[in-house]
Amino acid sequence: MIVLFGQYALLLAVLTTLWGAIAGALSGVSGSEGLLSSSRRAIAVSCALLTAVVAVLEFALLSDLFSVRYVAQNSHMTQPLQYKVSALWSGQSGSLLLWAWILSVYSAVAVAIYRRKHRALMPWVQATLSGVLLFFVYVLAMVTPPLAVGAPQADGAGMNPLLQNYWMMIHPPTLYLGYVGFAVPFAFGIAALLSRRTGEVWIRTTRRWTIFAWLCLGTGILLGSYWAYIELGWGGYWAWDPVENASFMPWLTGTAFLHSVIVQEQKRMLKVWNIVLIILTFSLAIFGTFLTRSGVLSSVHAFTGSGLGPHFGAFLALVLCGSLALLIWRLPDLRSEHRLDSLVSRESSFLLNNLVLVGIAFAVFVLTTWPIWSELATGKNVSMGQPIFNRVTIPWFLVLIFLSGIGPVIAWRRASFRSLKNSFLGPFVAAAGVAVVLLAAGVRQVYPLLFYFCSVFVLGTIAGEFWRGARARM
Repeated sequence: MIVLFGQYALLLAVLTTLWGAIAGALSGVSGSEGLLSSSRRAIAVSCALLTAVVAVLEFALLSDLFSVRYVAQNSHMTQPLQYKVSALWSGQSGSLLLWAWILSVYSAVAVAIYRRKHRALMPWVQATLSGVLLFFVYVLAMVTPPLAVGAPQADGAGMNPLLQNYWMMIHPPTLYLGYVGFAVPFAFGIAALLSRRTGEVWIRTTRRWTIFAWLCLGTGILLGSYWAYIELGWGGYWAWDPVENASFMPWLTGTAFLHSVIVQEQKRMLKVWNIVLIILTFSLAIFGTFLTRSGVLSSVHAFTGSGLGPHFGAFLALVLCGSLALLIWRLPDLRSEHRLDSLVSRESSFLLNNLVLVGIAFAVFVLTTWPIWSELATGKNVSMGQPIFNRVTIPWFLVLIFLSGIGPVIAWRRASFRSLKNSFLGPFVAAAGVAVVLLAAGVRQVYPLLFYFCSVFVLGTIAGEFWRGARARM
């Protein structure tokens, strides 16, 4: 009976989410407060329904209801309690349910917080969030239902042994909090375009959401790296596995976005670039979810035997093409109010930082998906190994480290020679001194020398900035 309740709750969530998207869009067009409130209530109800579905599936796992196929595939009677709990996200449909549930919670919280603010933006924010959620709820209800019932079994197959690790309790939820969290700034960015409110309001509103998503995604990547190190015997924390890369790419573009919005807030520049970055970041988050379920690339992290690839591919194409088409349509509203005054300025250093981050993400994307392109072009599946990734990305990571010592210190608009000398001469000399000492000690590898040089330079500029600030307050 309780499983049937969960099944009906999931089907009902499809309808409420659909209405949330429709009512939000109609409110955006007509300005109707009633439709806006109706959309808001639909989002809250969808969140409650998905919470019920999660609770039912977790109850089925804890109660060993092996008539539920998902339970039979991912748990067994003697499975430890913590792995019965984490089995909720160890399988295909369960992990998608977690994705959808987190998105519904994010949506409900965002709508509740801003219910009396941003009247022009919120209808489209609600429509966008509901539209994204609708895809996941539809897939869960119609394609890969987590509460599908099969023939009763005495026991289940149990969780994959590789997943029976302490970090299974923490890593996937943390990663998903990051992936899904970018949906909120994405929705506000789309709303800014649709409502033609392309100023700084949507950026200020979503700053904390973006930082939280970025922190969660970064933490999830670090936890996953440690887990892979102790479990898979790679001999390191990072092996450029396709699914690892899929989580790393939105983190890179999200980092670029966090830096770029500072320029828009301070100088009202880079409006187009910021919209592009948030579209790219959210699209890469969807791409990461697609990659684990499509079977197009081989990975130890991917779900096998999945038929969800076409669905996610179509959704990703819709998100990317639809967003970019909307961006092109609204280009006249995105003109920058100022231009770069000098290449030697904080704006320029932030922009260069952005280009390096996006360049690294692009390189990782090309190398990760190279087997697809090579097979299409030559009929042969050619994968790029770890040495190629390192050779391409390490020089740019060194540039990135070096820039992190310049951007926060250099002046806005135009930096004078005197300010450059005061800020960077001391750290540069200290960094060069460390490099000379390392050379004298016998270090001959170029990358370690450059790494220590850049690191000392960055630490020196940060220390100098703190010292000047403290002295000014004395």
